[in-house]
Amino acid sequence: MKQKSFCAVFRYLVSIVLLLVSAIGFSQPSNSTSLNNLLEKEYNDLVALYQYLHANPELSLQEKETAERMAKELKNAGFEVTTGLGGYGVAGILRNGHGKTILFRTDMDALPLAEKTNTSYASTRTAKDEAGKAVSVMHACGHDMHMAVWTGVARIIAQLKNTWKGNVIFIAQPAEETGVGALSMIEGGLFSKFPIPDYLLALHVNSAVETGKIGFCPGYSLANIDMLDITVKGKGGHSASPHTTIDPIMIASKLVLAFQDIVTREVPAVQPAVISVGSIHGGTTGNIIPAEVKMEVSVRALDNDIHKKLLAGIQRTCEGIAASCGVAPANYPTIHIRKPGSPAVYNDPSVCEDLSNHLKTVLGSDNVLLLGPEMFGEDFGRYSRATGTQVSSVLYSLGAVRSEDMRAAEAGKLVLPSTHSPLFIPDTEPTLKTGVLSMASAILHLLNSDHKKQ
Repeated sequence: MKQKSFCAVFRYLVSIVLLLVSAIGFSQPSNSTSLNNLLEKEYNDLVALYQYLHANPELSLQEKETAERMAKELKNAGFEVTTGLGGYGVAGILRNGHGKTILFRTDMDALPLAEKTNTSYASTRTAKDEAGKAVSVMHACGHDMHMAVWTGVARIIAQLKNTWKGNVIFIAQPAEETGVGALSMIEGGLFSKFPIPDYLLALHVNSAVETGKIGFCPGYSLANIDMLDITVKGKGGHSASPHTTIDPIMIASKLVLAFQDIVTREVPAVQPAVISVGSIHGGTTGNIIPAEVKMEVSVRALDNDIHKKLLAGIQRTCEGIAASCGVAPANYPTIHIRKPGSPAVYNDPSVCEDLSNHLKTVLGSDNVLLLGPEMFGEDFGRYSRATGTQVSSVLYSLGAVRSEDMRAAEAGKLVLPSTHSPLFIPDTEPTLKTGVLSMASAILHLLNSDHKKQ
């Protein structure tokens, strides 16, 4: 009896050990150690991809070669790929049984800018802009890094199919810089051809955060943006006889100053709001008062109601100043809002908290930051609005600044170049590795967790 009892207990213990080994074997690939091992295996190839993309940028709505490369990367990783979504948009899905659906977006377009980074893979490319003018082209906003991270995450998630169930959708979006890319992909059938996701994820390099760190901003994180074309009409004539004219340059000058009164006197001081006049064109020479001036204005606010208030204030101010200068109502300044603008990016607070807590265990508590909102624009917010449901959405910041540069900047010895600067270049290795590790971990966590939206 004792021998049988001992054998039974022994078999029971062995079965428990086997179950534990099985469980550990299943969960092991999702921990940071195994993710790092997979990342190290892919790293050199991802760096080569990043440098290729950086050296070969394409402007918004011209991303033909970039889209082909992103589609190839997804196919090689085992995704079912659809191309031509709203132009050069690419989308791929990896199906793995019943479960949650997570969408991860990268952007692809570059900027009309001459690079001055002096890196060995600096861009020397030129292209023709919308007006047909030849311009230099540079990835000065980190979209090349986004694509390299996106590719790395796709490869790793595909290799870990035995650790998760559900669907992952990876999309490569054109024309983020011009604000039309997300809408074009949506109108091209993104959410009719692919499942509605439970979660929408994206990241963006941050030129004010140290590499190795990421940052979350719960709630509204990036602004509503509209770009306005304002035409100020007057009555031209000789500059020696301004009393016989209605000077649109003077009217435009008054508008530049008066727009700031809208922000400082009509918007609560605790509400972020910005009106910036970025371009004024009018006249041909100093001795002629022109009949017309054209202005380009950007309007930004986090809160939707405040944004509407700014637009109404601009309309009222244009009409009021024009009337005070003798302009007839029929010739009041015309305001054209370019379509589409970029809606505010809203990060689901409960998902931000969940991912922040999880990624602290992956990256370390000191490397996951709480950030405040900024007035930059991003059309990523359009995806959650297009689904018709309250899909949880999070876009987080990826640190891109070398540690030594951050220390120098903090000591007042260096001014860090921002994104959209010809000098901006991410610190490649820690930025790329942190991006892949954090996003792969976030996706696996959401696929396998019981997180509930509040």
